[in-house]
Amino acid sequence: MKQQYSQIFATSPKPFVKWAGGKRQLIESLQKHIPKKFNTYFEPFLGGGAVLFHLLGQNSDLRCTVSDLNSDLVLAYITIRDKVDQLVESLEKHSSRYFADQREYYYSIRESAPKSQIEKVSRLLFLNKTCFNGLYRVNSKGQFNVPLGKYTNPSIVNKENLLAVSKILQSKSIAIRCQDFEAILDDARKDDFVYFDPPYQPVSKTANFTSYTKCEFTYDDLQRLARLCQRLDKKECKVLLSNSNTKEVKRLFSSKWKVVEISANRAINSDSKKRTGHTELLIKNY
Repeated sequence: MKQQYSQIFATSPKPFVKWAGGKRQLIESLQKHIPKKFNTYFEPFLGGGAVLFHLLGQNSDLRCTVSDLNSDLVLAYITIRDKVDQLVESLEKHSSRYFADQREYYYSIRESAPKSQIEKVSRLLFLNKTCFNGLYRVNSKGQFNVPLGKYTNPSIVNKENLLAVSKILQSKSIAIRCQDFEAILDDARKDDFVYFDPPYQPVSKTANFTSYTKCEFTYDDLQRLARLCQRLDKKECKVLLSNSNTKEVKRLFSSKWKVVEISANRAINSDSKKRTGHTELLIKNY
């Protein structure tokens, strides 16, 4: 059945979750800085996977090792790859029940703790499509704590895209892992391309959105990431890093690194007037 669906819904895969800091709107700017030639692609902060899907759209046979420390997100990728039909069926049930009583159903699912693989991933995708601004945030206990969003008709089941994502992830050239970003050091080789898109350093005291796992991404983690970039540079890997335009970020990279400012929007800001007019940094060694 999966193969039949894939033939019917032939489309380019896109991110199946809305993720804070997602790069879908910046693909055109990022493309200008992606190396023209490289061997394996590494992305240790996978998130919504906009850059991954963009590169696979250009070359479906590309060797990729992608990872994230968010185990719920990694499970979603694996489930879409291996059990997409069952996932679609579960999401369709969520959709029909949600529209019967949106508020009551949303909070009942937010408080639930399903045990099965399908229901865990289905819950994640359902909440992502119906919560406030599609923001993924958890508290110190790892509990999802985002309120209900103000949507009239959210697209809870995007079957066509899920099937396209499933098909492309089934490539034997793609490895999906749940691990800390430093783990790639053992695998990356000369002329491999590594793209880092970590939780950004806050540009103000009220702009701190780093709670994608119960363990926040701290400034110490950013320092650890900067040291990893230096070690990858010594291995002659091609390294590209995205982050906020702050003095703290710039200070961590020596003059040999190229720093480029690009325009960016903040899709998750609760005040729509504050979503535009921002810049962020691209830092690279090539």
